[in-house]
Amino acid sequence: MSFALGVVLFAAALVLSVAWHECGHMWAAQATGMKVRRYFVGFGPTLWSTRRGETEYGVKALPLGGFCDIAGMTPYDEIAEEDRPRAMYLQKPWKRLVVLLAGPAQNFVLGFVLVVIVGAIFGLPNISQDPVPATVSKTSCVSATTTYSETAEPVRTPCAGNGPAADAGLRAGDTIVAVNGQPVSDYSEVSKQIGTGSDPVDMTVQRGGEKIDLTITPQPATIVVQRSDGTKETEQARQVGITFTPPPNINHYDGLEVIPASFAFTGDLFVATWDALLSMPSKVSALWTAVTGGERSADTPVSVYGASVLGGQAVERGAWSTFLLLLISINFFLGLFNLVPLLPLDGGHMAIVGYEKARNTVRGWFGRGAGGPVDYLKLMPITYAVVIIMGGFMVLTVTADIVNPIELFK
Repeated sequence: MSFALGVVLFAAALVLSVAWHECGHMWAAQATGMKVRRYFVGFGPTLWSTRRGETEYGVKALPLGGFCDIAGMTPYDEIAEEDRPRAMYLQKPWKRLVVLLAGPAQNFVLGFVLVVIVGAIFGLPNISQDPVPATVSKTSCVSATTTYSETAEPVRTPCAGNGPAADAGLRAGDTIVAVNGQPVSDYSEVSKQIGTGSDPVDMTVQRGGEKIDLTITPQPATIVVQRSDGTKETEQARQVGITFTPPPNINHYDGLEVIPASFAFTGDLFVATWDALLSMPSKVSALWTAVTGGERSADTPVSVYGASVLGGQAVERGAWSTFLLLLISINFFLGLFNLVPLLPLDGGHMAIVGYEKARNTVRGWFGRGAGGPVDYLKLMPITYAVVIIMGGFMVLTVTADIVNPIELFK
């Protein structure tokens, strides 16, 4: 029951996020003197509507988003003669850009507010991509076998002695800056360098104000990964007995500390979302692999259906912070995606406004008057191509979410 409730709640939250996006367009259009004829949540047959002033507000039968109908959005829009001076396409470029940008801005505002709420109640996950210096917290002996599982702490066989790192002179507080001549900027790089090198390992550490060169002979060890389905995976490793203190998975804040932390988290999330947006074309093959029976990668995109299922899983397990973080991520993605300069996205319309402004500026340099509006009909083939590609990607993503869904909780 809680899973179904979570799915419905998350789907409703997504619809409201889109409706909030359209509110941005509507409020900006009204504030800049344009006429908003209709604002509806959903599509299809009208379930309810009311008119306030010159705008009709309502709810439609299919809860698949919403729309804001601004008079004269393009030169081909049917518009009453008395409303023509207020047509959007005839307004000054800055007004049009404000209206177009206001939609994505609403998603960013909503996302940030939710970040503050999550940070104040649950704390914020550490998603920073900044490197963490490889500062040694302690040295130890090397266990012959270490077993990792998904539900418990690692189990190590007993060992004695200092371990290779301590025997070589490495101390707690030393910062490793190079392994086998390769610079190290993050603590996670150390084990990779040790594992791929050959005996012995040359290591350079920063201790106080000086650099010290050490030579360490790794000790062989066995790593066992115990999976939840009962299977095991065993591999051989080379270890030297070093422990680092990684940054916490969740950062907690007192009082107003959450505000600057939320700005920092939002910046990191913008970077991660931008990277995800740029990597979308490369995920097609991974989605196809998932659809055809291969393993579903956790970093592949999810559809609205898939996100709602993940939201249901979060509610089922009482993980409300995960529920809200999913919603935050989607709002940031929705905002950035709409800024892509391709029709029919907001960014495509913004690109047209920018083109008209630049064109008219150049014409003015040569004493010529402003040119007419861009002919949207000439751009329709490109628009159709974008819609078809987006539709195909969406179908592929939905299919992957149905036949091979991502599982946040295993």
